[in-house]
Amino acid sequence: MNNKGDQVDKNFKSEFLTSAEAMKDHLGPAMCLAKWKQVSLHLPTGLNNSCYHPPLHAIPAELLADNPSALHNTPYKKEQRKIMLKQERPAECSYCWAMEDNGKLSDRHYRSGEPWAARDFTSIMNSTGDEDVTPSYVEVNFNHACNLKCSYCSPQFSSSWQQEVDQFGAYPTSTQHNDPSYFTGNRRPIPVREDNPYVDAFWQWWPTLYPELEHFRMTGGEPLLDKNTYRVFDYVLANPKPDLHLNVTSNFSVDDKSWNKYLGYVKQLCEGERIEHFMQYVSLDAWGAPAEYIRNGMNFDLVWQRVDQFLTEIPGRNSITFIVTMNNLSVTTLDQLFAGILELRKKHSTTYQRVWFDTPVLRTPTWQSLQILPESYVSRLEQLKAWMQTAQETEATRFHGFKDYEIARLDRDIAWMRAGQQLDPAYRHQQQADFYRFFAEADRRHGTNFADTFPEMGSWWTECEYWSRQ
Repeated sequence: MNNKGDQVDKNFKSEFLTSAEAMKDHLGPAMCLAKWKQVSLHLPTGLNNSCYHPPLHAIPAELLADNPSALHNTPYKKEQRKIMLKQERPAECSYCWAMEDNGKLSDRHYRSGEPWAARDFTSIMNSTGDEDVTPSYVEVNFNHACNLKCSYCSPQFSSSWQQEVDQFGAYPTSTQHNDPSYFTGNRRPIPVREDNPYVDAFWQWWPTLYPELEHFRMTGGEPLLDKNTYRVFDYVLANPKPDLHLNVTSNFSVDDKSWNKYLGYVKQLCEGERIEHFMQYVSLDAWGAPAEYIRNGMNFDLVWQRVDQFLTEIPGRNSITFIVTMNNLSVTTLDQLFAGILELRKKHSTTYQRVWFDTPVLRTPTWQSLQILPESYVSRLEQLKAWMQTAQETEATRFHGFKDYEIARLDRDIAWMRAGQQLDPAYRHQQQADFYRFFAEADRRHGTNFADTFPEMGSWWTECEYWSRQ
């Protein structure tokens, strides 16, 4: 079995990177096929975006009874498509424009270059923007039930966060963070026990959507705790789709009963030719205690043990991808995490790559952004990139080294981080103040201690505390 990212040319350049480079020339200055062929659905709040970079926007519930595909084909998104068709840049895609203006490949190049999007290039380029399109890459969050309180998450995506702020209130940042009064009206996640028109519309759309799917990914919340996850699994087991890439994002920190149930299902799905591939995404942003601090409630050792168990007990038709959300608490242990990933590759990747990782940057909350760290932290990532280049995959280290686009993506993150050195000092100081206010309050509520967890960031912590008192 061979995944697209494994394929290389005679110079050992990945097809994934080559396709992105080629698509850059075809797309022109503003087109992105993901606006048509990809969608992320946040059904507890009735929100939608095409990828994780643009802000979420509302799905008009009144359109769903007659047209459940309006979950994806919203009037707002159609307007954004029309802007792109004129080769103009939609403002909501500012992250990609910033990367490109820094001379880097952006996610619109990578996504549009993948087969699930690229094969519809001609029809999309000849469209008006008003058409209803069936996406081939769908991510869905059915509910916000979650057992963790990740530092950059919110009650919209975590019931544990909702319970905390309902009990203790907002965080004392300059604009009160996770204020329970904000999560009212259409910002309030619909609890699983209540009727949800967006979930109902999804299941009405599902028989039409399923035959066209190439990638289907369930996120959360925590999907391992969601009954809809197993409804999808049962449907796929009853209706095999040998070209389907079935994906789930998890924190791998659920109770043993839920874990064993899930593992049993995945074993069935990976037998025979029921699906093409099962991709297990694992959310992990750092190594050891810092990882647990970022994702409050996580047991790092248990997560790492379950990753090994998953790869050992389900030997075929699956891989694991670590989603490393690049935030300012990741930087000091990222080298250890990447070294651990290489060890997993050496152990579990033989005939195809079974261990992957991606490094998307965190943009909000802004006080946890890479951009507010000083230059010395940029240097840390530069050193990490240099080490990765010494361990880049070659024919002799097939499946065991770092891939060219993994290094390129880290380089992109470094460019994003370095751009922060040009921020207005007053803005940076405000972000530092909010960094301290948030994590000092988190320590009080969670019984944690930033200084003990990140001793190497002691001077940064002291500086942030200073600005919080000004």
